[in-house]
Amino acid sequence: MKEALFELLKSRAYLFKPQGFRLSSGKVSPHYLDCKQVTLYSRALPLIGRLLWEEARGFEPQAVGGLTLGADPLVAAVCLAAGLERVELEGFIVRKEAKGHGTGRYLEGHVRPGMRAVILEDVVTTGASALKAAQRARDFGLSVVGVVALVDRQEGGRERLAAEGLPLRSLFTLADFLR
Repeated sequence: MKEALFELLKSRAYLFKPQGFRLSSGKVSPHYLDCKQVTLYSRALPLIGRLLWEEARGFEPQAVGGLTLGADPLVAAVCLAAGLERVELEGFIVRKEAKGHGTGRYLEGHVRPGMRAVILEDVVTTGASALKAAQRARDFGLSVVGVVALVDRQEGGRERLAAEGLPLRSLFTLADFLR
């Protein structure tokens, strides 16, 4: 399964351009991973769900979530994988801005303060978006215990997350794509 997912990521998401791509971190890199080309694909979602759930389950979470839009399909896939095993797991999405009506919350989903939560990410570079999601979840009252990602670009995100008490587990690293 992992090899099949890697091949999908390599063929559909990995891009190389010598002059570089501007990343969300502001850095410029010749390597870019447009993971939505895979996370929104029917053949990939079952693989993503099973593999990310295998990594997340070690944290014994009661909930998984992340920053919209990148985490949305990941959350759904992981919740489905857990559900197929009859494991109860809540999903949540962290809005970039608080809801302008109704509850006015940053988090969407049936989560409650005190629940153990794992943040899901497609790509970790500096860890900034995972930290933003974790902070919003903690502000809500969740106990965020770790981060699980498809790809770690190995550009300081793991260390930055660890400094905030958030271990990172990733299925792949950027180095895997450069072999």
